Amino acid sequence: MLWDSAYRGGSRPPGDQWKAAAMTVSNPVEKVAYLVVFHILFVLFVWTYWKSVFTLPIQPGKKFHMSYADQERYENEERPEVQRQILAEIARKLPVYTRTGNGGIRFCDRCQLIKPDRCHHCSVCAMCVLKMDHHCPWVNNCIGFSNYKFFLLFLAYSLLYCLYIAATVFKYFIKYWTGELTNGRSKFHILFLLFVAIMFFVSLMFLFGYHCWLVSRNRSTLEAFSAPVFQNGPDKNGFNLGFVKNLQQVFGEEKKLWLLPIASSQGDGHFFPMRALSEARNPLLINEEQWEEDGIDEEPQGSGEASSLAIERET
Repeated sequence: MLWDSAYRGGSRPPGDQWKAAAMTVSNPVEKVAYLVVFHILFVLFVWTYWKSVFTLPIQPGKKFHMSYADQERYENEERPEVQRQILAEIARKLPVYTRTGNGGIRFCDRCQLIKPDRCHHCSVCAMCVLKMDHHCPWVNNCIGFSNYKFFLLFLAYSLLYCLYIAATVFKYFIKYWTGELTNGRSKFHILFLLFVAIMFFVSLMFLFGYHCWLVSRNRSTLEAFSAPVFQNGPDKNGFNLGFVKNLQQVFGEEKKLWLLPIASSQGDGHFFPMRALSEARNPLLINEEQWEEDGIDEEPQGSGEASSLAIERET
């Protein structure tokens, strides 16, 4: 009787009071958990974006640049075959294993340097970039050896960030769909957040998946479209060392640093291990007999065509 009168008077039974108390405790805990996860993802998102933007691409070292005397001797020479010999002499001691499409030395006439393996000239940055992947307009920077890991982490955390926003907003979208939400402004905000989050999630999912595939094959975006050329010809798997070693090339050997935007990539960007080094012997150390086998010396002299000199011109 007392229980019924107390319940009718506004009080709740002990069981209902316990449930209400449990809900009041769980809601703040749930909100705190949401905020902690949100801020962790937000900090990682901003950190990786910052590193992708402000980590400048690395240019080849001084030993790959022409000296003033070599540059003057090269520019004053009009015969392509002699120019080819000059480049071969300059690059004789450099660790270069890739060639141009027609078997020549990869030389940048704008930067006046012998290109290291996987190095390309960026027309936007107006410089040669070590292990250039692409020039990204979203970060307004050239993605290469120095910041490729940061770019991958930026894509990964952006993907998780969009997924988290979409997942937390979706339950409110259901309430809007069933008519439980009456505030007009909140309806617009929920629809906008859900649409933008899903749109970016889908686009980032394809982009991140493509770069994960590139990392698993140890290729850059440029190498995926144009396979690197070695002494025995083009080989799209020339730098493929296996899945684990390919990951270590980008993220390093210390797994505790893999998920943090801290520089840990292997090497210095000038030389990269190859799948079969014996099959890709340094083309700059070959003698004149190898040039004859490639059919270079069979071209008529005095033709005056600069195309006979295998100099790669990239944009």
